[in-house]
Amino acid sequence: MKWTDSQRIAEALYDQYPEVNPSTIRFTDLMEWVLALEEFDDAPERCGEKILEAIQLAWIDEAS
Repeated sequence: MKWTDSQRIAEALYDQYPEVNPSTIRFTDLMEWVLALEEFDDAPERCGEKILEAIQLAWIDEAS
């Protein structure tokens, strides 16, 4: 997965952290969790606030 795969990332985060409310997570934590995903393979410097926001919104949709 790359940073642009926000939906797939959100699904993986939902599976890995089912007890977490994605609307309360800080972007710094979100970035760390994405980087820690086994299937994730992209450079940290390619990430920005808009990407993290898209991942968070997709995760919120997934969780609802």
